Amino acid sequence: MTFEAFAAVFLPFAGTVIGSGFVFFMKGEMKRNLQRSLTGFASGVMVAASIWSLIIPAMEQSEHMGKLSFLPALIGVWGGFLFLLLLDQFIPHLHLNSECPEGVNCNLGKSTMMVIAVALHNLPEGMAVGVVVAGWLTGNESISAAAALALALGIALQNLPEGAIISMPLMSNGMKRGKAFGYGAISGAIEPVGAIATIILAEHILPALPYLLAFSAGAMLYVVVEELIPEMSEGEHSNIGTIFFAVGFTLMMVLDVALG
Repeated sequence: MTFEAFAAVFLPFAGTVIGSGFVFFMKGEMKRNLQRSLTGFASGVMVAASIWSLIIPAMEQSEHMGKLSFLPALIGVWGGFLFLLLLDQFIPHLHLNSECPEGVNCNLGKSTMMVIAVALHNLPEGMAVGVVVAGWLTGNESISAAAALALALGIALQNLPEGAIISMPLMSNGMKRGKAFGYGAISGAIEPVGAIATIILAEHILPALPYLLAFSAGAMLYVVVEELIPEMSEGEHSNIGTIFFAVGFTLMMVLDVALG
């Protein structure tokens, strides 16, 4: 694996770890508007990455299908949506600011289920990076090293607030800072695992690359609509999350076009 590929695989995880480290420098409970800002920013980055880094390349690689070039993207997006919906129904997890666990009944603790919830929506991010890196390493002409690094950097930026969003509440609820940091960091560990597994299978997945790009996009969009936007909007009305959604969206758009 080249240095660029290694960096792309581990940048998102590094973002989560750094974000979780905020717990050592911030005191008290995370302010509601700050949480909304961070969640909105993460949502914007994920939506822009889904469009520019995944769905558009999937359609470009299907141009030989003519007017049906949208088909792999359509199938892939729906596949990603349904895959995350299935995981959501069966894997026990607990969303931020919620007291009602989802998935099958179990005896897991609240902190563990919060980590699982974040890990669930980190999975498609790892897959997305892995698919793009795999396409680049196998010589796909429409995917460059810069494009893979742009996607990884964008996801790493949106993982900064995600790491803080999980570690800060745990610390506010009485958990020691070091342990809260560990929980936050662990939530992002699934990303490099998913990315590396995808790269290892690269030669087998290459014919299905357009479908897999769109699959990752669909899974990421599911997370945004099902989890992040509701968290950004709940409670007293505020526009701060919407504004930071636009910040995250435009930043990721610029990164992908400028670096890709």
